[in-house]
Amino acid sequence: MKRSLVAILLLAAIAAAGWYWWSHRDADETGELVLHGNVDIRQVSLAFDNGGRITELTAEEGDRVKAGQIAGRLDTRALEIQARQTEANVEVQRQTLLKLRNGPRPEEIAQVRAQLASAEASAAHAEQDLSRATRLQAAGNGTISQQSYDQAQADARAAGAKVSELRAALQLEEAGSRAEEIAGAEAELKASEAGLDLLRLQIDQGLLRIPVDAVVRSRLHEPGDMVSSSSAVLALALTEPKWVRVYVGEPDLGRIRPGMAAEVFTDSEPDRPVAGKVGYISSVAEFTPKSVQTEELRTNLVYEVRVVVEDAGDVLRLGQPATVRLATGTAP
Repeated sequence: MKRSLVAILLLAAIAAAGWYWWSHRDADETGELVLHGNVDIRQVSLAFDNGGRITELTAEEGDRVKAGQIAGRLDTRALEIQARQTEANVEVQRQTLLKLRNGPRPEEIAQVRAQLASAEASAAHAEQDLSRATRLQAAGNGTISQQSYDQAQADARAAGAKVSELRAALQLEEAGSRAEEIAGAEAELKASEAGLDLLRLQIDQGLLRIPVDAVVRSRLHEPGDMVSSSSAVLALALTEPKWVRVYVGEPDLGRIRPGMAAEVFTDSEPDRPVAGKVGYISSVAEFTPKSVQTEELRTNLVYEVRVVVEDAGDVLRLGQPATVRLATGTAP
């Protein structure tokens, strides 16, 4: 029994040594470098630009979404009412500015001129009455009382003041609006238009737009939920670009270069490799991650390598273990 056990252990040791020699011979003589890692995809946490109550979410987990697609809405009814009110105020200010720029109408100027002519006629009549009263008072025969004379003087002064007032009004009508008034009205209109633009922007921010073609990984809220601008609503996985993150030891670092062709294999599709190429080689060494299975000790320093793949069939999944084979040729 002891001899049989020793024989079995000896055969196992010989088999292990043979396998180790064969795998290393294959890598050295055929120039193939085998690396192990996981599929990696960029992710986006998508949130509304403003806070509020969700009224609609159209994207479900697993859906493929396109850039620009509307995936959700917030309740913006209060903002829409404010926007309509501001639109009305903007129109009022726009008409006021137009009136100032155009100045008075010819009919308005003609009206003031007619009023001035009437006032001048009234002033001439009052002057005649005052002259008559003055002559009667000078005669000293008691024909006119002091009170009547004083009233004639007051009427003449009032008529003259009315004429002066209407002449000034006519000058203002003919001169048109002041430049300062027009500038002030323009500034008020611009401020109102800016306020309206802000409200429209806030309404538009109530739409959840997909920023890039992706796949919905997680739906984190539902209609009726209150969310803030920092609350992610959807988690998106970007299908382009897709790469496999692997690690290479320092002895093999000189055998690879950016742009080198690669084949990616998975356990679920062992006979269906996905084409790719080396896209990134880290310039900084790090300790081997625990998720990477290598034949060397885990404490060895390795360099991160990203193999960008052309996964048109969407075979690879996020986090999936993968084996990368690089045809490196003869080592220099």
